[in-house]
Amino acid sequence: MPDTESSVLYWGSDPVRFSPGETIAAALQRHGVTDLGAGVGELHGRYFCGIGTCQACLVSVSGASAVEACLTLAQAGMRLSPALLPGHPDAPGAGA
Repeated sequence: MPDTESSVLYWGSDPVRFSPGETIAAALQRHGVTDLGAGVGELHGRYFCGIGTCQACLVSVSGASAVEACLTLAQAGMRLSPALLPGHPDAPGAGA
């Protein structure tokens, strides 16, 4: 029996299973997550181009800088959340 804990990441507190070699975006989309949070301007983050050009799929991994979910391979235990992009009121340095 495979170790299922080794194939789980987290979107907020929600466990998301993934397959080896799968990107964060593919795992989230398969899990039904289509809104990745605040995007640029009035747009919401989402999986769009799949090649990293549009950067519409930026997510934060463990509260660190944003990564492109469509290019970043899923890893066990990742803690994902919407990326706080510059200009967002909750982004680091906002209102300073």
